[in-house]
Amino acid sequence: MKGNSGRQQLLDAVIEHFTDDGLADQSLRHIAAGVGTSHRMLLYHFGSKEELLVAVARAVEERTLDQFAAVSGAGEATTDEVVRLMWAHVADPALGDFERLFFALYGRALQGDERMRPLLGENIQRWLDANVAAAATQGVPAETARVHARLGLAVTRGLLLDLLATGDRAGTDAALDAFARHYSGTWCEATIESAS
Repeated sequence: MKGNSGRQQLLDAVIEHFTDDGLADQSLRHIAAGVGTSHRMLLYHFGSKEELLVAVARAVEERTLDQFAAVSGAGEATTDEVVRLMWAHVADPALGDFERLFFALYGRALQGDERMRPLLGENIQRWLDANVAAAATQGVPAETARVHARLGLAVTRGLLLDLLATGDRAGTDAALDAFARHYSGTWCEATIESAS
């Protein structure tokens, strides 16, 4: 495997391996054996186990952004439905290990681990940009959309952290639904008028 395509193939294989085997306490050698390669090949493409984990977190987040684009870009779902559909996606137990990995890496970045620092700003900005682009199709001004996107990201991540910590799916679902209800109907028109 050479070049970016080889790296991407390895990354996809690692994500599939983690999906099947979980992420708990896996050495680089164990990961390599699980995907049918050597730990040296993983080091060649990713540099270290930490950089491999960052690549995994980014790739899973990219898939989540793709899901958001598909749900919000179809034009059939209302904003509150998009919020609920995205919650169902990120709160899927199959993604639990990846969500825990994301929060762990994010925490390390906040503690000053330079290898993880790119996760801090880039991740939030990408979500804000995706939401602004989706809201523009409904005529929502970029600054209004950005404020609400930040709020939605904070609520969703907070509830996801709550779910991972407590396992209370019914409670987090109810809280998410209460949040989503604020975006039903013509919420964007009311928001635009109050901002004028």
